Amino acid sequence: MVKISLGGNVRRTMGLMKKNIYNILKGTFLVSDDSFKNWRFIIFISVLAIIMIASSHSADKKVYEIARLKNEVKEMRSAFVDRRSKLMRLKMESAVIKKMKEKGISPSVIPPKKIKVKPQK
Repeated sequence: MVKISLGGNVRRTMGLMKKNIYNILKGTFLVSDDSFKNWRFIIFISVLAIIMIASSHSADKKVYEIARLKNEVKEMRSAFVDRRSKLMRLKMESAVIKKMKEKGISPSVIPPKKIKVKPQK
């Protein structure tokens, strides 16, 4: 069995650390004579924590907003593609002829004539 002997400085340091931890748990650092600087530090840390929480909430809101807008863009894009394909079908000559027959208009059998306008001198 190996014995490890701690030197006097190590024992003193361990005892001091134990005492400091005990003082922190008791809260004596908040009521001692020089506690003002401790309170300032605690308030500073608390303000930083509040700012960090607010920043996190703001970032989360933005992430949710971005996700919602992406979904909206996808829906609008699909609606656009759907409407464009319907328009292409309606513009086809066969669809126009069919609609005109319903109204009693038929396509002309005489081809159109081109009118040329000569520039005047």
